[in-house]
Amino acid sequence: MTAQQRRVMRDIVQCRTAALGGHVDICLACGEETPSYNSCRNRHCPKCQSLAQARWIAARKNRILPVPHFHVVFTLPRALRQLAHRNRSTIFELLFHAAASTLLSFGDDRRWLGARVGITAVLHTWTRDLRFHPHLHCIVTAGGLAHGGERWVAPPRPGFLFPVRALGEVFRTRFLDGLQAAYDKGVLHFQGSCAALADPARFRKLLERSYRRRWHVYAKRPFGGAGHVMEYLGRYTHRVGISNHRLVHHDERGVRFLTRDGATTTVAPDEFIRRFLMHVLPPGFVKIRHYGLLAPGNVNTQLATAAALLHDGNPSVPPPPPASPPAVITSEALLCALTGIDLRRCPRCRSLARIRRPLQPARAPP
Repeated sequence: MTAQQRRVMRDIVQCRTAALGGHVDICLACGEETPSYNSCRNRHCPKCQSLAQARWIAARKNRILPVPHFHVVFTLPRALRQLAHRNRSTIFELLFHAAASTLLSFGDDRRWLGARVGITAVLHTWTRDLRFHPHLHCIVTAGGLAHGGERWVAPPRPGFLFPVRALGEVFRTRFLDGLQAAYDKGVLHFQGSCAALADPARFRKLLERSYRRRWHVYAKRPFGGAGHVMEYLGRYTHRVGISNHRLVHHDERGVRFLTRDGATTTVAPDEFIRRFLMHVLPPGFVKIRHYGLLAPGNVNTQLATAAALLHDGNPSVPPPPPASPPAVITSEALLCALTGIDLRRCPRCRSLARIRRPLQPARAPP
């Protein structure tokens, strides 16, 4: 295992245990003591993503335009997955760049739209049975801001944005061109099953086969307003390879978990751990990125202009809110809003009269 994978394993094992310390809430009315242990806050931990996801969505509610949005998925072909497994940072960066530049170029093209669209891209690396399968989920605005910034341009055909087959061809070309450039610069690493690709002739054959094959881009039907977009984004942004509710049974012989449509699969414990750790991202790698109107440099300029134009064109659309930093929400208040559980009250007598004492982390034996 890499140092990053070992850290993820350690954090998940210690999450919400005495090893990380915490506090105990003591009710002054009935004397009930309620211990609470600290979470690891590792972004790969299944137990630590709900609050982070809720905070992320709350901070971006003002950036969702009141227009339909499309969901477009860009997938890396099977032939390149072993190479991606050995060169995660390089291949994932190429995947983001190729997909986003493809969508932006189609939006800029007057044959399809002639405007700048907004894109939120989220990297996933897994299938339902935890195999390595890098792909990008892209949420794209149905329409965009005209290049002069004077009007909002809606798609000429409702329910259609760009031709997916043409998207796949351009995406394939841009990704493979970038892969060739990375090979020429010597930034790719070849070990294990990829060792033979260090030979220029073999690498060229891999590229030629990949150029000849069709790369599939999947586009779902557009969904409605801002509320639907936020709900949809919430299911994708902070997801990890597997969540606790999908675990059905485990013992020393195997781990059984849900895959799709109620089906299950069972793998040996060490294989389950291996598959889970395949999806640990490189340190510091950003898996949620914004482009076009939603790019950080355009939020207060082009995005604000687009929101104002949509309001002017349809008075029923609420005006864009003034730019302001998001309000700081405590974990207790956020958890209460999400689950209805008020941690400020005593679980036995419901009193608010409680004091909190810190718990020191449990020390390891010498």
